Amino acid sequence: MKSIINISAKVVFAAGVIGALMFFTSRFTNIEASSHREAPMIANDPLADNTDLYAFRSPDDPEYITIIAGYVPLQLPQGGPNYYSFGTDVFYEIHIKNDASTTGDDIKYQFRFRRENEDPTTFFNIRLGAQNLKTTYSCWKTENGISKAIVSNGIVPPPNIGPRSIEDPVLGLGKTYEQLYTEAVTPATGSGGEIVYCGPADDPFFVDLGGVFDLGQTRAGGTGVNAPVDAVACHNVHVIAMKIPIATLQKDGKSVSQAANILDSDFVIGVWASASRKKVTTLKSNGTTVTISGQSPMVQVSRIGMPLTNEAVIPIGDKDYWNSTTPYNDAAFEAYFTNPELGLYMDDDLFGGAVPGLAPLRIQKASQTILGNVDFTNGADGLYVLFGHPATIGTALDPAIFGTYLLRENQPRSVDLLPIFYTGVPNLAPYQLAVGKPDGNPLAPGKPFVNNFLPTFGDMLRLNMAVPVTPRNDPKFSSLGLIQAAVLGLTDPAYNTSTSLQFIPNMDGFPNGRRLEDDVTRIELQAVAGVALAAIGLWYDDYNIGTGQSPVTTDLLDVLTYTTGVETNDTSLRAAFPYVQVPWSGYGKCSGPAGVYMSGMRAGGLDIGAPEIVSVQNYPNPFTDVTNFKYHLNGDSRVTIRVVDLSGKFIAMVEDQSKKAGTHIVGWKAPQGLPAGVYIATVAYNGVVTATMKMNYVK
Repeated sequence: MKSIINISAKVVFAAGVIGALMFFTSRFTNIEASSHREAPMIANDPLADNTDLYAFRSPDDPEYITIIAGYVPLQLPQGGPNYYSFGTDVFYEIHIKNDASTTGDDIKYQFRFRRENEDPTTFFNIRLGAQNLKTTYSCWKTENGISKAIVSNGIVPPPNIGPRSIEDPVLGLGKTYEQLYTEAVTPATGSGGEIVYCGPADDPFFVDLGGVFDLGQTRAGGTGVNAPVDAVACHNVHVIAMKIPIATLQKDGKSVSQAANILDSDFVIGVWASASRKKVTTLKSNGTTVTISGQSPMVQVSRIGMPLTNEAVIPIGDKDYWNSTTPYNDAAFEAYFTNPELGLYMDDDLFGGAVPGLAPLRIQKASQTILGNVDFTNGADGLYVLFGHPATIGTALDPAIFGTYLLRENQPRSVDLLPIFYTGVPNLAPYQLAVGKPDGNPLAPGKPFVNNFLPTFGDMLRLNMAVPVTPRNDPKFSSLGLIQAAVLGLTDPAYNTSTSLQFIPNMDGFPNGRRLEDDVTRIELQAVAGVALAAIGLWYDDYNIGTGQSPVTTDLLDVLTYTTGVETNDTSLRAAFPYVQVPWSGYGKCSGPAGVYMSGMRAGGLDIGAPEIVSVQNYPNPFTDVTNFKYHLNGDSRVTIRVVDLSGKFIAMVEDQSKKAGTHIVGWKAPQGLPAGVYIATVAYNGVVTATMKMNYVK
């Protein structure tokens, strides 16, 4: 117990940092998403373009798993007269792997869509109660080689054109969009118990891809044209959403109550989604088509498992090829994970100095252990220096277990990034939290916190369905997913005084599945920067073992507090299936230029957004006596500026009052006796936290 307490003491003050991070959300205006237009060929075929994939235990009904596959990226809500829909000549599929001993998919859901023109005499999409592009679908489920229809005439809601087209009882459909949306939720036939929604929705993803793809120049804290923007804000997407009983997905038909524990290996599934087209289709002079199919009638043109794989890991020369393959033959792409290109920009000896936006993210180059220093930068050996070492016996790195796969010469990230993307992570040392591990010995047993191991050796979104749900109103819920679970496990006295298995909030978060709230861009950048290695005891270079120093060093704090500046979706999520919001309307808040929030109504409801923030600045920083906060409002708002220390302890309320539109400056004088150090300020508009900043108080 002494070693456990020592580890706890070393890292306890980080709890406040991460506790504060749980409240840190940023709302800015404008970008794209994790697989939107990610490869040259699919960029020209939006109807077949996978955008995102989510898999999570349903928060309001934890006997079910929800899977959401997005398609058709970057839809403007006012994109008439030819609004986007699912393709009638595209084969959409959701693939489930639940048994590593079998070949290929164990369960597959296949969707085909049909479109009907109810009134060919008008150019309007909806007129006099008729739809020009009324869409329906069928869904087939394939299992054990048997395929059967489970939905035969599912309804796809129309685009959310505007109130006359949707709500007018004579000119339109005579219903609210909310009614159309909920009526489209369809129970499947048969014994599987699936519930399905197919149709348009708000795009739930968020990221500053404008900055990311400008050579990694993320823009947190920037102002004006240099401010971070979420370009999928105010954009719609088409989703296939399924709510499926856990017993239907579990390989032996077991319910979650039959799980041996919350990390039961038998409850791990892999999920991926795809879209396929006929090989060649020729348009004849009479308007009909003829297909030349060769050996196979369909060819896969898009796929997604883990977010950002094809967008930010696979190089452009292989992107189209990656889209055409399945996770069951992904070995050709392994090198892109064991020496990731992003790692080149997190190493000052390589190109890190040229990418200031990633400056806080520095990979361990000399992580101290009792077995020697370890280098995880690109081209180094990483933990391969331990290959065959007696200390690895009985761990996942044992050559008789997974050592030959996880330890590779000159491929340092084969030990962390490769399993995260390709196999999932087993509940074996060294993949346990540093709680209880002797200082400098990451190979020792620690505290379990993840097991989504399914060794199919390919890119899938893996989820352990036995892990309980973190309630969305839990104060410890965090968009940092498993990273936050690791931090709580290391720092929170509720978890860090024992190495026993227990539920830690956010164990159900990415990369153990993917919740709609999870900030996957931030998590993956932090992972490339080595934060998972630190969690298991491979601390950053500025930590020295045997000195009593806290492992929560400047390098670790820089990674944990890193942000791209875009951390939340542009609207709320629904409390019940399908959880994604109704699509933005051509009227109201998002009816202006792309990405510009407009005042008014959204999708038949109230405008719920805070005023657009043009700039938030804090200066001087560092400061010795007084620091100033400068902010701009596009509309009247109640403004709150709150300061806490790194433990989350309240220090001061700088501002808490209603302010008029315009630019405002408020000064804050450090109270007498305040210790020098780093403090956190949060800025909220109408109760929504929209900006955070670190301030360095010096004396």
